[in-house]
Amino acid sequence: MKKLMACSVVALLTAAGANAQPGPAYDLLLRGGHVIDAKNHIDAVMDVAIKDGKIARVAAGLKAADAVKAIDVRGLYVTPGLIDLHTHNYFGTGEKNSYAGDLSVVPDGFTFRTGVTTVVDAGCAGWRNFEDFKDKVIDRSKTRILAMLNIVGKGMRSGNIQQDMTDMDGEETAKMALRYPKVIVGIKTAHFNGPEWLPVEQAVIAGIKANIPVMVDFGADRPTRPLYDLLTKKLRPGDIYTHMFSGLRQEQDPVTKGPQKGLIEGRARGVYFDAGTGGGSFKWSLAVPFIQQGFKPDSLSTDLHVDSMNSSTKDLLNVASKFMAMGLSVSEVVAEMTAHPAKEIRREDLGNLSVGSVADVAVLRVQKGKFGFTDMVNSRMDGNSKLVDEMTIKDGKIVYDLNGMEALPWTAPQGDISQDRRWTSWPRPKPRPDDGVKLH
Repeated sequence: MKKLMACSVVALLTAAGANAQPGPAYDLLLRGGHVIDAKNHIDAVMDVAIKDGKIARVAAGLKAADAVKAIDVRGLYVTPGLIDLHTHNYFGTGEKNSYAGDLSVVPDGFTFRTGVTTVVDAGCAGWRNFEDFKDKVIDRSKTRILAMLNIVGKGMRSGNIQQDMTDMDGEETAKMALRYPKVIVGIKTAHFNGPEWLPVEQAVIAGIKANIPVMVDFGADRPTRPLYDLLTKKLRPGDIYTHMFSGLRQEQDPVTKGPQKGLIEGRARGVYFDAGTGGGSFKWSLAVPFIQQGFKPDSLSTDLHVDSMNSSTKDLLNVASKFMAMGLSVSEVVAEMTAHPAKEIRREDLGNLSVGSVADVAVLRVQKGKFGFTDMVNSRMDGNSKLVDEMTIKDGKIVYDLNGMEALPWTAPQGDISQDRRWTSWPRPKPRPDDGVKLH
């Protein structure tokens, strides 16, 4: 009898499964946008489908009925989630005048609203305080935070801490980097004012041992350590020179006004060049002739901190808009905020819309009008277009929507809300019987 009952139950379940209607193939579908995916050489109007937090399909003509939620993004650009290669995020320690403290920004407050889903903290913590940074900020943020470990063990802090050569230890720095390989993606040396090469040399030791790139903010210009030697002798192919348009370390050839020969030879041997505009690291008088002579950045980044966010840099899309004003195309600036920085930090799982990749997506609008863009010396260039983020998707769910594209009018019937969690981070609450909204 028990065996007959078991067989009957199996038969009923099998019949029910055979008659069940399959659910929608996708959780979220972005329809009709202009997709730019530099890694996969896509630059065309297509649809992007997302399922279980991953990119499920990129193709034209996908059907709205095949998704739990379909959004019309015609007239907009659909790109991988943006990567800001140079930021400062070790906030909350209470330390004054410190990038391991009050000078850093809360990442989630500045990322999603500009299409950024991944940031790279550029050296706020060293090996001595990285785990505190990880616990207090990295592990508690919705933004994906990767890090470059400062060659100074105590990190990017106030006073003479960044000048302390006794705390620059490539061996210990590499050990910490190897302990957290999914988070620590580079080594940073910055703000050193002395005449010695020690910070760069120790950073390269750490980079070699941990098999990750070194990023250099070259600090004070010293004749004992010329920029030419840094780029042609000290750095390795794959290392990164940031603040390329500052003019503070003789980046500009005084005759041609383009890049000095060290930058040209450094690029030829595989050194990457990052914008890192910051509050005092970008001048039109360098950027314009560099671009005119074909020396474009490999990546765009902000060097975002409490000063730069309120001065000339503002945010990553403002940086991109500056380069569009100098003649770069939308496709070029998107590549320099997605596939290019992902390659520089050897995280090519990010910055693309390949099927199976994490579904980090930015939906961008090119806004037309009259706009002014400033530099570190408060000089202005006018432009007629700028990029604005309309929607940001992180891990397959909407985390920012400037104009409520995914929302229904408040007067519309609410419909089925049971599947909202599949595509949004703000599922609608079930209405109360007395709130005047009809249940359907």
